[in-house]
Amino acid sequence: MRYQRINYSALNSRQKEIYNFQKVAAELADFGFNCIKLADDWQGADFLAYHLDGVTTLRVQLKGRLTIDRKYLTKSLHIAFPYSDAWYLVPHDELVELVGHHCNWLNTSSWQEKGHYSSKSPSQALLGALSHFRIGQD
Repeated sequence: MRYQRINYSALNSRQKEIYNFQKVAAELADFGFNCIKLADDWQGADFLAYHLDGVTTLRVQLKGRLTIDRKYLTKSLHIAFPYSDAWYLVPHDELVELVGHHCNWLNTSSWQEKGHYSSKSPSQALLGALSHFRIGQD
């Protein structure tokens, strides 16, 4: 059987979430994490990432793009998202703080009225501030 690569844009939202989970879990495996997909959002988390140190466990909300959401504040969640062929894993509350320093997103009606904001194309200033959260980059 000859396998063909999938067309990501042709996937439905559930298939994209599964695909993205597999991709980020593979990246995190290189750093000693075992990722377990949760069947249902548990306290805001889509998956748990257990580190082989036996101490570190990350609760992760998986997104298809950089996203902040008021409902994730103070929940000790990390946001995992892809950008430009790389994955980022950022503590959500720190992400909101960085957004406040480098963008005007917190002043938009989307954030102020709806409580969330997302972007497929974050600014270069924000990406620079997030560079140490890029998985696999030192």
